[in-house]
Amino acid sequence: MNKSEFIDAVAAKADTSKATAARAVNAAIELIGETLAKGDAVALVGFGTFEARKRAARTGKNPATGASIKIPATTVPAFKAGKGLKDQVAAGKKGKKK
Repeated sequence: MNKSEFIDAVAAKADTSKATAARAVNAAIELIGETLAKGDAVALVGFGTFEARKRAARTGKNPATGASIKIPATTVPAFKAGKGLKDQVAAGKKGKKK
């Protein structure tokens, strides 16, 4: 599901217009990004937690040349699924073969 399909589904589920759903989805995404940029986490009980994690500097290899390169420390966004989401996904997978 891409963003456009997600907005359509939110509009249908919330019984609202696509424009209203788009504004709500875009506002939520923007707010999560702004909160993470400040170093805070966004915890949605039953769904999960968005947080900013620090990744230490490390040495890597250039796959094309094999030369060692220094990868600087950085902060990356991360998501940890909550119990409710995990249970919902697990329930949807029961009885399905890969």
